[in-house]
Amino acid sequence: MYAVIATGGKQERVAEGQVLDVERLGLDEGDEVTFTPVLLVDGDDVFAGEAIGGATVSARVVGESKGPKITGMTYKNKTNSRRRFGHRQHYSRIEITGINKG
Repeated sequence: MYAVIATGGKQERVAEGQVLDVERLGLDEGDEVTFTPVLLVDGDDVFAGEAIGGATVSARVVGESKGPKITGMTYKNKTNSRRRFGHRQHYSRIEITGINKG
């Protein structure tokens, strides 16, 4: 059985026991979090929309991680204007503990 959850503006396909990185949730390590699935697949049955009912996906925060460093530069011609910048996204690492059909 697997489910598709929405978190951080993205959708992820998850199964029980899977560990994945999602946008930072602002929770401490060991905290529990519950997601409402967008799509739920149980063998041959597919549930979506109002057919999902009270289905939930529970997860535990395992830790935090960082994405790759991204560098950028702005440049304006003839004005000696240059600027370099970098960014590194923070993620929460979660482990899916259960999928409840509701």
